[in-house]
Amino acid sequence: MRDFTASRTDDTPDQLWVVEHPPVYTLGLAGRREHLLDPGAIPVVQVDRGGQVTYHGPGQIVIYTLIDLPRRGLGVRRMVTHMEEAVIGFLGTQGVAAESRPKAPGVYVEGAKIASLGIRIRRGRSYHGLAFNLAMDLEPFTRINPCGFPGLRVIDLAALGVTMGWDEAARGLCDHLGRMLGRA
Repeated sequence: MRDFTASRTDDTPDQLWVVEHPPVYTLGLAGRREHLLDPGAIPVVQVDRGGQVTYHGPGQIVIYTLIDLPRRGLGVRRMVTHMEEAVIGFLGTQGVAAESRPKAPGVYVEGAKIASLGIRIRRGRSYHGLAFNLAMDLEPFTRINPCGFPGLRVIDLAALGVTMGWDEAARGLCDHLGRMLGRA
């Protein structure tokens, strides 16, 4: 992502990279080690995105948003809002009511976090992105203060009674995100 962002020109098309990671904790630029309660054998990787600590693992959809913000007429706050609205819109198609919180970026269902966001902007271009909990082992979240919030509950779509394949959910999320961003 850093290499792609550093080598972009004004003509480089924006991209969404969609991946599923093996178990890993990532500690953002604002991350404090005291939010890692008991990482155990799960690796901890320092990353250059915003935010605190989160967990990535199988059953989670990670979308890296490689977007030229000025070209799309976006500022950082609007980019974050578009990402949140894309997840909320996708969840709405599944019959799930969700919301964002002004002081805690991400998407929440019934007070529990279902999607985390963390981006980095360099020369007006974003990288890193969002992580959506589809159907995963949520236990590793109990070993951290998710996003720096002690006791924050985390949920996945499966716990809400919605079952769908990883590819189908990833396509749905990317479709909503593409619409919000003007077709990345």
